[in-house]
Parts: sequence; C-alpha cells; structure tokens
Amino acid sequence: MNGEKAASAFAAVPWGDRTVRLEYQWIAPEREGAPLVVFLHEGLGSLAMWKDFPHQLCAAGGFRGLVFSRPGYGRSTPRAPQEAWGVDFMHQQAQQVLPGLLAAVGVREPVWLFGHSDGASIALLHAAACAHNVRGLVVLAPHILVEDITVRNIEKARAAYQAGDLRARLGRYHDDPDSAFWGWNRIWLDPAFRTWNIEAELASVDAPVLAVQGLDDEYGTLAQIRGIAQRVPGTQLLELSNCGHSPHRDRPADVVRETVAFVQAADSRARTAVGPA
Repeated sequence: MNGEKAASAFAAVPWGDRTVRLEYQWIAPEREGAPLVVFLHEGLGSLAMWKDFPHQLCAAGGFRGLVFSRPGYGRSTPRAPQEAWGVDFMHQQAQQVLPGLLAAVGVREPVWLFGHSDGASIALLHAAACAHNVRGLVVLAPHILVEDITVRNIEKARAAYQAGDLRARLGRYHDDPDSAFWGWNRIWLDPAFRTWNIEAELASVDAPVLAVQGLDDEYGTLAQIRGIAQRVPGTQLLELSNCGHSPHRDRPADVVRETVAFVQAADSRARTAVGPA
C-alpha cells in the first residue's frame, strides 16, 4: 500500500449469543515480519477518532497496525437503544470480542496492544487472560479501579452531552452517537460499577508494559499506572506534564518516541533470550 491509508473493512465476530459487525483497518500490512500493533480506543472513541496517530506511530517504528471500532462505536454494530453494558463489559471485550476479531481477520501471531483509557484496561485484561497472544502493551490513561475523580468528570460529560454540543461532535465519528455515549456513560455511573477493580488480574500479566499517564488527567490519578507497576514486574512508567487524559493527542511526539523505543528494546531482549537461530 506504499504508505497510503487502507480502506476500512468489516468482520463478523461472535459475541455472546449474537454476531456483531466490526469495522477495522490495516496499516502497512506489507511490512512482513514487523511488530503488529493493535489499537484499542477509549470509552467514547472509534477507529476514526484516532485520526492519524496510528499511522504516525507505525511509520515511526516501522510497525504494522490494526485499528478497529468496538461494538457500539464508529461504524460497528451499534448498541440497541435499551441494551445496557454490564459491569463485566471490559472483561467481555477482552476475552470474547478482541480474540474473535483477531481470529476473523487472520491474526495468528502474538501482538502488541496499544490501548487508551477503557481500551487500555481491555488490553490489560486480554494480556492477563490470553498471555500467549501478547508480545507487550502500551497503556495510556488506563483504569484499574474506579476513582471519585473519574465519576465526577463522567457526570460532567453527561451534562455536556445533554445540554451542549458533545452529541454533535461525537456524531462525526459514530454512526449512532447515542449508542456510543450512553453505553459508556450509564455503566460508569451505575452504582454497581463503583466496585469494579482489575488489580487482581494484573498478577497474570506476563508481558512488558509501558504505562502512560498525564499529570493533568481529568479522569484518573497516578494511582492507576503506579498500581500497575506494583503488580506487573518491570513495568515502565511515563508520567507527562502538560497532559490530560489523551497523551497521544496532548503529547504525541513523546508518546511516539517512547513507544518506539520501548517496543524495540523489548523485541531486542526477546531475541537475545532466544539466542541465535
């Protein structure tokens, strides 16, 4: 494809008792043998909302990429109006939807996971449950437990959606913005979700982790990434000043540089451990 953006395609993926259609896009599939990075978007994100960042990262590192929209987002199958995500929705995405997508598009190799916010939590859960599928993880603003600051700002997002222009702005990236917004907002504000916590699962992560957090993150504190470092040996932390909840938007050059260096170093260690062919 010689650096040109690929067109989006769609894959049929089983999820529970149904099949959903997920939009996805390859980046530089011609780079055979290069690390494959799978991008997992945030709670209001989609394939399109990453904009050019996945292409920039893959170009800088010489990586291949796979970007997709989870069910309910972008051009993927929307959430039915009365359907509510459960407290285990991220576990389902990690243990059913992501493996189903990888199988549907023919991925048979361990991948690098690059996740943001909810997508970062899903990446961690997938690495915990499917260690053989994962070469390493880069997690931006991950959630491993629910903090008061998160809930307060999700409540503010609800007000902005109901009375401001947030719905119109999301409509540029989602076929059904109500599907994307309310699926995310209602479960995060459900009182039952306050006890959601994946700290125990982190003990099963056996892959290199780069955990990134902005010092001005309005949806979480440094307790999130420092909690990962306490439970996953060898975790590398990147704490960024002048940076909010989206480090890849607020500090893209730093995120690209540190991610490329991290992946290359981890792959070099893995080759050294295996030894000469």
